[in-house]
Amino acid sequence: MMNPMDLTGQTILVTGASSGIGRETAHLISQLGAHVILVGRNEERLAETLRSLDGNGHRAEPFDLSSIDEIPRWLKTIAASSGPLHGLVHSAGIYKLRPLRVLGSQTVDDVMRINVGASIALAKGFCQKGVRGSRGSIVFLSSVSGLAGQAGLAAYAASKGAITALTRALAVELAGEHIRVNCVAPGVVTTEMGQGLVGMLTPDQGAALEAMHLLGFGSARDVSNAIAFLLAETARWITGTVLVVDGGYTAH
Repeated sequence: MMNPMDLTGQTILVTGASSGIGRETAHLISQLGAHVILVGRNEERLAETLRSLDGNGHRAEPFDLSSIDEIPRWLKTIAASSGPLHGLVHSAGIYKLRPLRVLGSQTVDDVMRINVGASIALAKGFCQKGVRGSRGSIVFLSSVSGLAGQAGLAAYAASKGAITALTRALAVELAGEHIRVNCVAPGVVTTEMGQGLVGMLTPDQGAALEAMHLLGFGSARDVSNAIAFLLAETARWITGTVLVVDGGYTAH
């Protein structure tokens, strides 16, 4: 039986692959036949992800994405040894809960550097000759925080709103190079980051937040399903879009 989301023979790089949505995305696309390049800072956790993948031909590439000026050259090095990339998923990101009154410029810089600056550098590197194949798909991780206001998340929300704008701009710019660019905007999912957010709240606040997700909190697999869909031929005619995966949070 044909699988419309088959990724056999494709090489896909996933950042943030040591945990959460990035790790689950790596699991799923390996099950769909992709060769996965795992990126993160924690070598031990990347190795754990690597051991858990289906199939073979996968590899771990520890790298600190805050070194944004080095990203294009680093991607060339990867492609030189692994072959051209067919897809890129930027799942790594920084989440900071900071009320405006205590929000400092360093926090803003740190959040924007990884969430936005690294996204731009990864896209730039992916477009280089020899790095990608004849066609490609880029998937960024945005957030419902970039679509709906929430107190204490000014820097994070600004970075995720920027990802939405970046997605649309790059979709227009790169269409002529046969590169599709999309992003996924999750609500709260039960990853370490999501559980950390809920852990900062009182029980009543946590219950209220979950109630705003009409279908309850999601899982990392709920989001990785959407990412895989955008990587595969199922999304051949989709670019410049924000796929909201939020259990109904933004339906209010």
